[in-house]
Amino acid sequence: MRTRPTLHWTPPADLPPGTTDLRPVVDALSAGGVLVITGAGISTESGIPAYRGAGGSLTRHTPMTYQDFTASPQARRRYWARSHLGWRTFGRARPNDGHTAVAAFARHGLLSGVITQNVDGLHQAAGSEGVVELHGSLARVRCLDCDAMTPRGDLAVRLEAANAGFAPVAAGINPDGDADLSDEQVAGFRVLPCTDCGGILKPDVVFFGESVPLQRIEHCRGLVREASSVLVLGSSLTVMSGLRFVRQAAQADKPVLIVNRDPTRGDALAHTRVGLPLGTALSAVADRLNL
Repeated sequence: MRTRPTLHWTPPADLPPGTTDLRPVVDALSAGGVLVITGAGISTESGIPAYRGAGGSLTRHTPMTYQDFTASPQARRRYWARSHLGWRTFGRARPNDGHTAVAAFARHGLLSGVITQNVDGLHQAAGSEGVVELHGSLARVRCLDCDAMTPRGDLAVRLEAANAGFAPVAAGINPDGDADLSDEQVAGFRVLPCTDCGGILKPDVVFFGESVPLQRIEHCRGLVREASSVLVLGSSLTVMSGLRFVRQAAQADKPVLIVNRDPTRGDALAHTRVGLPLGTALSAVADRLNL
């Protein structure tokens, strides 16, 4: 079943306040078996904005929904024009101290797994292995008709050739790699079909309003069952795709720890929320663990 996206969440007044005390995070990692769940906030220090919070892209930008993308050729033109421009910038992003710290935790055997809501591939670029990409990856393109999967770089080359001279100035780049462009700027952009069947191409990411594949959800549920604790990094947990795993952990009496500057939808279920910038906080945690 497909649902309309949950884009915003208003924190209730009785949420517990955040802290700057990192000891609970250090203690959880010292015990091992930590399942890390990351959101857009871990990539902001790499130059990729978050959706929510101060300066978040949702203050100026409504993401493409699955329903709009599949129903409208004009919507697909708008998406691919903006995404093609955004890919040039998005692809230059590099891992930051937060990604590096998570990779270090894994190398030292402190983690049971990593689930990311991000589609930027920065965890893997930092050296993390076995990352579950809950919402897919912008590095791949899938045909909606024949299900063929191809590298995004291949499509980028084709789009460059088909849209020579396309170089508008974007107002900003969003967490999904989409650039902010006007309708006038995207007019005339050529959208290309699948080279195998001529079908509709879509990035291999879960759009707002689209369901995460059930098999992927069940795999993540298994990771929660196997974990000793859950550490959420840089996610507001507004959407159910990530919140469901926090709820599962809390129901199983597994400690939930959150590092996020702003309140999250999971705070009431958490043992603690650390309200610090992720790069700073995770580097400090790594230092305390002598990593």
